[in-house]
Formats: sequence, C-alpha cells, structure tokens
Amino acid sequence: MNARALTPIDRLLIDAQNALDTVFGAPPAQRANPSAQEPDVVLDAAERRHAAGLMRINHVGEVCAQALYVGQAAVARDAATRAHLLEAAQEETDHLAWCAQRLDELDSRPSLLNPLWYAGSYAIGALAGLRGDGWNLGFVVETERQVEAHLDEHLQTLPVADARSRAILEVMKADEARHADDAQAQGARVLPPPVPRLMAMASNLMKTIAYRV
Repeated sequence: MNARALTPIDRLLIDAQNALDTVFGAPPAQRANPSAQEPDVVLDAAERRHAAGLMRINHVGEVCAQALYVGQAAVARDAATRAHLLEAAQEETDHLAWCAQRLDELDSRPSLLNPLWYAGSYAIGALAGLRGDGWNLGFVVETERQVEAHLDEHLQTLPVADARSRAILEVMKADEARHADDAQAQGARVLPPPVPRLMAMASNLMKTIAYRV
C-alpha cells in the first residue's frame, strides 16, 4: 500500500515539531562525533571562553540552517529539490548535535536567542523558496559558501590545543562545501549582487551577538 501523501497541515505540524526539537530539544546525530578520538585537553579560562563563543556561533549557524532548509522545503515545487533540502537538513542535524556536545564539554550553553534565530531563518527560507526552485538552490549555494568561509575563519582562530572543536569544524566545512556543490549541480541560479551582501551583513550581526549571548 502506498504511503498517504502529506497534506499542508501535515507539513505544518512536521515543521513545528522540527522547530521545537531544534530549539528546545536535543536532536541526535546519525553519524559519530568526529571529535571522539581527539584528546580532551584542558584549556585555560580565556581559551575556553573563546572556544565556547566560536562553538556557540556554529551552533546558532546550524539552528539557522535547519530553519532555512525546512522553510525552503516547505514551499519547494519540485520533489527532488525538496528531497535535497531535507537531506541537507539531516546532515545539519548532525552538526547541531556535535556543536551542542562540544558546548557542554566547554561548560557553556547555546545562544539564548535560538528561538528568534530559528523563526527569522525559517521566514527567510520560505521567502527564498517562493521565488522558485532555481533561486531556492541558489540560496543554498550562497548560504553554504558563506558558512564554509566562516568555518575556515574559526579554524584559524580556535585555540591551538582545542583539537576536539577543530575536528568537528573540519567535517562540517567539508559537508557544507558538498551541499553547495550538489545544489549547484542541480541547477542553482546565481543570486543578484545585493542578496549575498545582505546575507553577509545578517550573518556578521548574528555572529557578533551569538559569540556572547
């Protein structure tokens, strides 16, 4: 017997559950944490605060990625595009779980503004998706390229001894690059110049706030 097609109400409920799980729950990773084999070196207070600030930014980034992809998938017109977005979102769930675990190891916490980050990102994702699947995929490419760049920056500024955070970020960076390449191969359109600039400005604001709050 074929599975029943999801109705708009079904999708709304699924999206609401995803939001609750992402912001208030502890979604499990499907892949092993890449930091598991790295030694848990004791950092001094300043190093621990800095590493925690960076990992909080990355955790917020994964909250936003979840919301963006789910919002885009909610309005995607093509089943293949929707499947691509949801598959990428699942890998972002791994990243979310790994970052949350590392924050706990650093005796820190996620951003207090995660509900706001999620809501805003979902709305942006849905608006981007309404432009059509080519623009939808173009938004994925630009998002992932910008995330890849800030992960590279974090890899340069992490405390040298923090091998556990570094191992997580290296796998995340490789995943983000692959997501962008996959979206490009599926027909992503190039976003007009003002859009990437606005995205970068919003990202920089988020990073500045999330480092501390």
